[in-house]
Amino acid sequence: MGRRSDHSRSELAAMILTEGHRQLAEVGYARFSARELAKRIGYSVGTLYNVFGSLDLLMLAINGVTLDGWRAYLELRLEASPPDQRLKSAISAYFEYAVLNGHAWTALYDFRLPVGDVAPASYTAKVEAIFEVVIAEIAAVLAPERRIHAPALARSLLASVHGHCFFTINNTFALLGEADPLGAAHARVAEAIAACNAAAE
Repeated sequence: MGRRSDHSRSELAAMILTEGHRQLAEVGYARFSARELAKRIGYSVGTLYNVFGSLDLLMLAINGVTLDGWRAYLELRLEASPPDQRLKSAISAYFEYAVLNGHAWTALYDFRLPVGDVAPASYTAKVEAIFEVVIAEIAAVLAPERRIHAPALARSLLASVHGHCFFTINNTFALLGEADPLGAAHARVAEAIAACNAAAE
């Protein structure tokens, strides 16, 4: 029998997210089980849906924990970085967090809402918060007259860094003979920044 009256709704939400994120980090999205999660916390599956509304919203909430951790890790790395190395540190932080949190990080991209569904504003805000940090670091290394292009450049560079990172995690780069994926990502970003600044001359 589930411990249906042992915890308040907020306490239940915190328990579910903590254990849900732990399970996701252990087994990955493909093997994630709401039934196993409920079993681990001693409640019924119905409790999970009562608290979060649906399995999709539960997954978004658990992925939100990953996003919070990612932003915190990124900001810590930036705080410890020399001023002229902040963008490079941000790229390194992307790789490091992904490697250290492989299953949970990959689940950010493995999970998709059904077509037509929209993520809650609270989740979108977490994504945008990370993106704003990246935009700020890119803008800081652009010529003043080119900083208007920072958001668009940030989208492209994030895609490039993500590709390098994902190919590293799934060993594609090893098959392609790339021995230094992080170095390659740094180089591609530096080239794009240089090209953008050169356009201002």
